[in-house]
Amino acid sequence: MITDMTKKAYTDQEEQIARFAKAMGHPARMAILQFLVRQDSCFFGDIHEVLPIAKATVSQHLKELKEAGLIQGEIETPKVRYCINRANWTVARNLFVGFFCDCKDKDSCCG
Repeated sequence: MITDMTKKAYTDQEEQIARFAKAMGHPARMAILQFLVRQDSCFFGDIHEVLPIAKATVSQHLKELKEAGLIQGEIETPKVRYCINRANWTVARNLFVGFFCDCKDKDSCCG
């Protein structure tokens, strides 16, 4: 059996939307994102003081969001600054809109 080893399993878009979805896949991370997206500028302070998130878990959630590219800034104390990464936010929005709009407007095939 011959297989094509050059064939990529997933498209770049599929991989990117999966990274964003994974980062957004926890309620604490969604709360952080919702808080930051409402800020007029970068937020200086401790997220755990304004959201119901334990201080011990905040840095891990911020790290995940930063690695996915959804936020930017310094997450190590004493430099505490968090911002939405506006460029990647736009990419994520467009990927999710495109993904959810791909469903054909037909009657449900399941019933």
